[in-house]
Amino acid sequence: MPTSSADEAGRPMPHLLVDGLSAGYGGAPIVHEASARAGLGEIVTIVGPNGAGKSTFLKAVAGMIPALAGKVRLAGEDVTNMRANHLARRGLGYVPQVNDVFDTLTVADNLAMGGYLLKRNEIGERTEKVMEVFPALKRMLNRTASKLSGGERKMLAMARVLMLEPSLLVLDEPTSNLSADLSRVVLEEHVSRLGESGAAVLIVEQKAQAALAISDWAYVMAGGVIRISSAAGDLLARKDLAEVFLGRSTGDGEVPKAS
Repeated sequence: MPTSSADEAGRPMPHLLVDGLSAGYGGAPIVHEASARAGLGEIVTIVGPNGAGKSTFLKAVAGMIPALAGKVRLAGEDVTNMRANHLARRGLGYVPQVNDVFDTLTVADNLAMGGYLLKRNEIGERTEKVMEVFPALKRMLNRTASKLSGGERKMLAMARVLMLEPSLLVLDEPTSNLSADLSRVVLEEHVSRLGESGAAVLIVEQKAQAALAISDWAYVMAGGVIRISSAAGDLLARKDLAEVFLGRSTGDGEVPKAS
């Protein structure tokens, strides 16, 4: 069982509830019986070393790979192993680490593609709503996505997913390959706005300290196992954060064994 440094009673009701999830590739589990939750308006971050299974966990939640065991519930509905397009209709928006926008399309066309389930006359209205969250997009609507900077591209990727008004946003390494300054902008401005929009936000992020600083709750995953469940601020304040991040310490005198 993961350790917890804070009482979860003060958290919002779980909009996403993952219970005992195991997942992997070719029938071989990489993630083992992992449980996590995220409530509406809550930013939840999963941190841990490379190869810990964090992205595999997200892909199983988002319907990109099959769950081998366990349950995924969204707004109380069992959506385990539901296909990604059906999950999108139920309010799950997934932003992958790579291939997150269409390079040859303009920003406006990318947004329209993100709203593929909408009626044609709804696209413009939703685009205006999304630009209220990301106002910088207004001056980029006619720009081709391939001409965007790394930070602008990530903003577009998140905005594109927002076109369907998801109640849950799943972000895989949103600062991947970005500089420290751009990473700070993506997390402090873009991701924070997603939480402020009222959606539940679940992130996997390598830049642990920066991600924890804008998060409400955090999980530490190592060896495919959730080792710690904690208020993000409590985890960030720990003197052994580096050890915790690498999965070497739970902070209770126990050194967890990797699975």
